[in-house]
Amino acid sequence: MDSSWELKVSVEELGADAEPVTLRVTGDTHIGGVMLQTVEAIKISKNWSDHALWWEQKKMWLLKTNWTLDKYGILADARLLYRPQHKPITLLLPNMRTVRLKARFSGPVFQCVMGICRLLNIRHPEELSLLRAPAKKEKKKKKDKDSSAEEVHDLTGLVLSAGSAQQQMYNGMPAYFTDSPETEDCYKVLSVSQTSLTPENIMTRYRPCSLLEKAQLNSRWLDSSRSLMQQDVNEDDNLWLRFKYYSFFDLEAKYDMVRINQLYEQARWAILLEEIDCTEEEMMVFAALQYHVNKLSLASERPEVHLVSGLDDLDMALSHLEVKLGGSSATDVLDSLTDIPELRDTLRIFRPKKLTLKGYKPHWVVFKETSISCYKSKEDCLGEPAQQLNLKGCEVVPEVNVSGQKFCIKLLVPSPEGMSEVYLRCDNEQQYAKWMAACRLASKGKTMADSTYQSEIENILSFLTLQKSNPDSLQVSADADNVNTLALVSPRYQKKFKPKQLTPRILEAHQNVVQLSLMDAKMRFIQAWQSLPDFGVSYFLVRFKGCRKDEILGIANNRIIRIDLSVGDVVKTWRYSNMRQWNVNWDIRQVAIEFDEHINVAFSCISANCKIVHEYIGGYIFMSTRSKDQNESLNEELFHKLTGGHEAL
Repeated sequence: MDSSWELKVSVEELGADAEPVTLRVTGDTHIGGVMLQTVEAIKISKNWSDHALWWEQKKMWLLKTNWTLDKYGILADARLLYRPQHKPITLLLPNMRTVRLKARFSGPVFQCVMGICRLLNIRHPEELSLLRAPAKKEKKKKKDKDSSAEEVHDLTGLVLSAGSAQQQMYNGMPAYFTDSPETEDCYKVLSVSQTSLTPENIMTRYRPCSLLEKAQLNSRWLDSSRSLMQQDVNEDDNLWLRFKYYSFFDLEAKYDMVRINQLYEQARWAILLEEIDCTEEEMMVFAALQYHVNKLSLASERPEVHLVSGLDDLDMALSHLEVKLGGSSATDVLDSLTDIPELRDTLRIFRPKKLTLKGYKPHWVVFKETSISCYKSKEDCLGEPAQQLNLKGCEVVPEVNVSGQKFCIKLLVPSPEGMSEVYLRCDNEQQYAKWMAACRLASKGKTMADSTYQSEIENILSFLTLQKSNPDSLQVSADADNVNTLALVSPRYQKKFKPKQLTPRILEAHQNVVQLSLMDAKMRFIQAWQSLPDFGVSYFLVRFKGCRKDEILGIANNRIIRIDLSVGDVVKTWRYSNMRQWNVNWDIRQVAIEFDEHINVAFSCISANCKIVHEYIGGYIFMSTRSKDQNESLNEELFHKLTGGHEAL
């Protein structure tokens, strides 16, 4: 008697009804040997290099071909399937266009997304991930279904050139997209903005109306540590590709044509579907930028190609080197270390209290390091301040109306009772930009000596300039008929204004951006999106330990926010910079976080799996470790350590 036994292997190519192949194996037979025996038994001559074994009962891929059956724990009753690792899926991109492409079903979703982004020519794939498509409602009539059928662009035939991560470019697109007119059109779908939107397109899309509905959206993210097969995703299933982490690293117009366009489109749809709130003035700026992008996209048949001469390349390389080396002399560095800039000015301050009708009162305010000291007058500044605020860890919210000359900064400062509100009112935009930039840096624990202070001021001023009314708009009457205004604003403003009212305002705002190139306009739109108070916050329904009611947890790229579900107010904010550690109790689905000064926070996840929340926190911490010195290499092992939980590696 020998120690061999029979193992049955089903082969996908033979069909679901075909009998499994019976092999004679021992516990010492390695997985590679099982695959070889399977191919020899079915006697079909083809390339089997993409195939691997899937263990049905355990829902796992047997990818370690040198492991033996004993090491995997496989016995005679195991149901094994020999199937391809790459299969087609239908993917809805951030620009709401649908493509069909081959995705990796065997590796973790993180690797699957890396493969998809390489095919689509999107750098920094760690910022994106996959969501399940929401279940379709079957209420529509047949006519509606037929009319809403979207065109699917087939990319399953694209073959990537092996080897270098940097793809060879030809005519402004990767060489593998130039094989046929169809693939060239597919590249335009990826890199050129949609110009034919209608109000109906916007109205038919799902719009989250409350924090609770926004929280439900985030329950659909796939687990980055597990494969598509392990998460019951099948061939030709519908998935969404989205930017998951709002921390966009190293955006370069020269290399990131597709990435910037998809980011612009995700921002555009977030505005149009009211996933993020903005004021009326801000909406007109977004509408004007969209109008400008549409106009330039229609004018250029071919995607904008950045042809950079050798000298320009050299200048760019030198400027990057200057940034990397600090871009300043040794004496400047020493001055910045010893001399931290301060702000001193008269501001009007208001602290809302219950049953109070008192308005803003002028104070002499001194901004030093990360603290604000308020004095009743300039002469009192040698004594004790009337009130002092440490802005580290606070929330900074702009409250601006440029036409009404209202420049307010709303501060939500952490206190033992929760978050206390303070309003600072500035006299003009120059004063506002300086104080706003200082407040934003202080909230992150940085001072005005930080190298980003000046650029922060410039960004704030440029966004305010976009919101200014322009009385010298000469083209308003000429262009009025060409503007499909209702497709440029969200449904709230579609209902509030008639097209006759919207058109002049959008064209007036357009005069402030008319000089921008196509790429610059998209980048300006992304920057304006990033300037919104609620930008980059992902919401989850949770219940904090010791509380009886559900609350909302907001996770951003630098902080975690506790939000009252009933009124939407911020209750408390915690910064990642103060975080010591976080743990997950997988049995009771509870996340526990420890911050400095022995502050402990624990909550159970209700709207989503706690793995998604854990992955968000770990993912943002991973994003903060990236630097240009890494030379494009991605530390996948570190990502899985921070986000993988009990399944990490």
